Amino acid sequence: MNPRIIVRMAALAVALLPLHSRGNSLTLDQALSLAVERSQAAQAARSGAASAAQTARAAAQLPDPVLRAGIDNLPISGSDRFSGRDSMTMKRVGISQEWVSAGKRSARQAAADAAVHREVAATHASLADVRLQTGMAYLDVYFARAALGLAVHDERHAHDELETARARLSSASATSQEVLALASARGLAEDAAAEARQQLDVARAALERWVGVPVDDVAAAGGSTAPSEDAYVSRHPAVVAAQRDVDMARSEADSARINRSPNWSWEVSYGQRSGYSDMVSVGVSIPLAIAPAQRQDRELAAKLALVEKAQAQLAETTRVAVAEYRGLSTEAARLAERVERYRTSVVLPAQQRTAVALAAYRSNQAPLTTLFDARHAELEADRKLLALQRDLSRAQASLVFKAISEGDLP
Repeated sequence: MNPRIIVRMAALAVALLPLHSRGNSLTLDQALSLAVERSQAAQAARSGAASAAQTARAAAQLPDPVLRAGIDNLPISGSDRFSGRDSMTMKRVGISQEWVSAGKRSARQAAADAAVHREVAATHASLADVRLQTGMAYLDVYFARAALGLAVHDERHAHDELETARARLSSASATSQEVLALASARGLAEDAAAEARQQLDVARAALERWVGVPVDDVAAAGGSTAPSEDAYVSRHPAVVAAQRDVDMARSEADSARINRSPNWSWEVSYGQRSGYSDMVSVGVSIPLAIAPAQRQDRELAAKLALVEKAQAQLAETTRVAVAEYRGLSTEAARLAERVERYRTSVVLPAQQRTAVALAAYRSNQAPLTTLFDARHAELEADRKLLALQRDLSRAQASLVFKAISEGDLP
């Protein structure tokens, strides 16, 4: 089976029922652009990515220095209590700084960048979902209008046939039973048209929820090419998200590995004594990893376990995406075969039957009900074909819009 499936969307329905699209019809590209622009879910995802990007900018920076001030060696008893006359008493001011190695800061930066990439992937996944839902709503409107066209066509024929039967009844060339049957048929056709209008209104409301503007009519969607299996899987939102989780887990594991070595801190202070020499103090603080096997090694082991978890989830998500693609491809291919077979083996014979019944009716060799039955059978065949084409278009649209747009990936 050729993985390059040509997506015709609703173009197949044009062969069945030409629609008179208006000049201001909404196109699929316009609908997708409007939906992406106004999507609050996409905006929320963008805000999350912006937040992660701001956090990443500070990840590689050194901690803020600490200002220290105080009084050292102040007597609290004796004749010099609470005074600065003692030679050991001094006012002190200093500054300390925790020193984080360049390797640690680089690892923190990598982890922060991985978080940014994960948020960006969430943004693109949100946009892909918006496009998918909008495309489906667009197709629903298109095919609902096509179904309405069929229903209106049937309604008009039912009305004409009833009027003809009534005229023939007055001339005794038709029976009252035929007239009553056609009257019932017209009522059914009118109800079917009303139901089709209702479904079109519902479909329009669903599309307007995405595009944010009133939708009167939609144009036929142009052809588009579905991605290959590898492209579909690599750009699948769940696969991209799982890959970003793996990248982030690896970055955090690298950071935990480097964190096994402690951060040093240095301090410089200046002490002032009344009547005595001022002093300067310099010091270094070094944390002692007295039990790395119980702390640092366990933290690293925990991060490495999360890497294995993320990799397993990625493998499982990839398998699901592959199965999804193959299922959609198979469904689209089978539906395309059914559409073509149904058109040639059902729709065309139904049209020929109607033509034969019409000729027989005009030559007074068949009653009007025979023509009505033939036209009704043709209409049902057209409706079935339209339903198959709608299913085909939705399956093909899933192949096109489910994956993240190629231009959105880094």
